Amino acid sequence: MFGCLVAGRLVQTAAQQVAEDKFVFDLPDYESINHVVVFMLGTIPFPEGMGGSVYFSYPDSNGMPVWQLLGFVTNGKPSAIFKISGLKSGEGSQHPFGAMNIVRTPSVAQIGISVELLDSMAQQTPVGNAAVSSVDSFTQFTQKMLDNFYNFASSFAVSQAQMTPSPSEMFIPANVVLKWYEAFSVSNIKAFYN
Repeated sequence: MFGCLVAGRLVQTAAQQVAEDKFVFDLPDYESINHVVVFMLGTIPFPEGMGGSVYFSYPDSNGMPVWQLLGFVTNGKPSAIFKISGLKSGEGSQHPFGAMNIVRTPSVAQIGISVELLDSMAQQTPVGNAAVSSVDSFTQFTQKMLDNFYNFASSFAVSQAQMTPSPSEMFIPANVVLKWYEAFSVSNIKAFYN
């Protein structure tokens, strides 16, 4: 029913069902994770009037789980990206996983999904700094992507004297890539996506 994705790791689609309406994903080496994506697989929709509250749990200094509400997924919003890097030192909140005996190890955090009524979900307040969906972060990502592309393409640059004739390959002068890069500034990125 659910999937979980962390950059640089395989997609997890086999959530551990800990109750009829509760699921968890393990996140080993959670200290190195900045963002996590939670999504519905599209195979089973939520029942009418239901959705999923998404929680993050990490062990505190005593090894006890600290649960924090990240946000929600619903049939109308089947995926969400959450920033968890700043949450590892925050306070816990009320959560539906308290009475569960969930097997865990000290270096493993968890994402928990609790199937709940949409009305009760609307009354809950997620941790403030877990949301990621701002235009500024997308602009920053795009700028970093462009920087990376330019650096990568430039790393293959050779002078004309160093070139070996190869009639089957096409070459693009590095200054053309640089002109494109400079023309495609942050203001152009914002204008393109607005």
